[in-house]
Amino acid sequence: MSDAPTFRRAQRRWALWGVLFVVLLVIAAVAWVTIRGMLAKQDLESSVAHVDTLRSQLAKGDTAGAQRTAAKLESSAADARAKTSDPVWAVFEHTPFIGGNLRAVRQVSAIVDDVASDAVRPVAGVLGDVDVDAFKPADGKIDLQPLVTAQPAVAKATTALGKANRAAERIDTGDTVSAVTDAVNQLRASLASVSEQAAVADKVVQLAPAMLGDGGAKHYLVLFQNNAELRAGGGIPGALAMVTAQDGAISLGQQASTSDFPQSDDPVLPLATDTQGLYGSITGEFIQDVTLTPRFDTSAKLAREMWKRQYGQRVDGVLSIDPVTLGYILKATGPVTLATGDQLTSDNAVQLLLSEAYAKYPDPTVQDAFFASAASAVFTKVSEGGFDPTAFISALTTGVGEGRVKLWSADKGEQAELTGTAIAGGLPTSDTSSQQFGVYLNDATGAKMDYYLEKTVSIGSQVCRKDGRPTWTVEVNLKSTAPADAATSLPEYVTGGGAFGVSPGAVRTNVVIYAPSSGVYVASTQDGKTAAPQTAMDGDHPVAQFQTTLSPGKSTTIRIEYLGGPDQGRTPVDAVSTPGVHQSVTEPLSTSCESPVD
Repeated sequence: MSDAPTFRRAQRRWALWGVLFVVLLVIAAVAWVTIRGMLAKQDLESSVAHVDTLRSQLAKGDTAGAQRTAAKLESSAADARAKTSDPVWAVFEHTPFIGGNLRAVRQVSAIVDDVASDAVRPVAGVLGDVDVDAFKPADGKIDLQPLVTAQPAVAKATTALGKANRAAERIDTGDTVSAVTDAVNQLRASLASVSEQAAVADKVVQLAPAMLGDGGAKHYLVLFQNNAELRAGGGIPGALAMVTAQDGAISLGQQASTSDFPQSDDPVLPLATDTQGLYGSITGEFIQDVTLTPRFDTSAKLAREMWKRQYGQRVDGVLSIDPVTLGYILKATGPVTLATGDQLTSDNAVQLLLSEAYAKYPDPTVQDAFFASAASAVFTKVSEGGFDPTAFISALTTGVGEGRVKLWSADKGEQAELTGTAIAGGLPTSDTSSQQFGVYLNDATGAKMDYYLEKTVSIGSQVCRKDGRPTWTVEVNLKSTAPADAATSLPEYVTGGGAFGVSPGAVRTNVVIYAPSSGVYVASTQDGKTAAPQTAMDGDHPVAQFQTTLSPGKSTTIRIEYLGGPDQGRTPVDAVSTPGVHQSVTEPLSTSCESPVD
């Protein structure tokens, strides 16, 4: 009997020791997770810093430094992943309050590590061979082999970034603290942007060698669109040229102007019913009108056929560019001197090519020679490698982003890769992330008055119905900045001289608005009065077309409403538009249910 109390005391001691052991184990585990969490945070912060450094080095063309930074990024990302993937951490992911935060941090660490090892590392491995200088001709030729060599690495990186982007979207932040939520959202935004850029880079690396003549000569028709006489696709093809690419060497061949192409009695190719109904058969009859439609693939096919009929040459693709982009390129090349003695610079290119040339050289034949000289001078300097490659790529990127540079390939495989990208020049695209409108302008003056046309596009969305369907509102403001005495002070070639029923000095414009496929036309006004536009369809897109005529200094505002589709009330809206002389930026439009279009 005397041993029983002793035994019970021993039991209690062992129980206390057991409890103490458990408490110490919990404290140790908490400390373990806390310390490793803090260390992982430091590793992730180091990774972010390495990414910033990497971007800066790539922008400067410091490929050796970028390779070293990529190695540091891979190391810090791997450390963060290791510190957040042990068994203790996994147990704490299932605890209340902190579990969701730990799970999100572990997922972020894993994604960053995957990006570092599967995207950054393979690309870093070829950085020494492929940098911005790879796009600079040497002795008139671009070395295509580094691009070919880089294809597998860039493709792997693109796949990895796409996978990481999808993984980031699946992270549950429903019960995470604000700091973790913000970090996840920042990761999502960065991955969405980078994966999109990588997809573009992948297409460039995959397509560029073949399109630059690796494996056989390629012939391209280049359209120089004139924004002073607007077309939905940019402007009339005021000048044209044949360019040949063979094994990276690029040469300029036959040049022509619109006056070299006769009118066809019928469209040179069958036109889609929608295209002919909106823009008329002239779209396929005059070289100046092939860009009336915003479908660049249609414009390119028509121009290709017209070139073949006139010169007997069947081209492999069509490239479009405008004087504004030439101005961007001149920042990379520096000034060029034309055959006329004029000096073309990044500062005067637009004004000289789209305005001053008409007063300086009133003879259309001389104008054609002047424009051909400008195109030839810039091309020669680029083909000889006389430019800064970083600035050149920036110029082209800006031109593509603004819709000023477009490319179509007659090769079905190449065109399939181009379709859906900005350079393809397709109709507006909509998805769950954005509903996109198109606002396109076609000159109806028959002259060059659009140099003086300014445009502002505003767009807004408001849910006013019980079923949640949004009301989309688009507002287009056009203003003529032509001088008050434009009728007499500007050359007749610029004003049109009233040849198409438009008073000299005035500018007439057809405004074409494309809605997303789910849009239902509701109503529209012009300057506050009820409007009656032409309504039609172009493929899946509802279209409304208006006509405006502006005297010097006058402006007009078109406002149109569409009813959006179910479940689109929270989807953002934006718009693309015809790139004019002055690039317009889409602005947000404040709308309310109390102020609908009447």
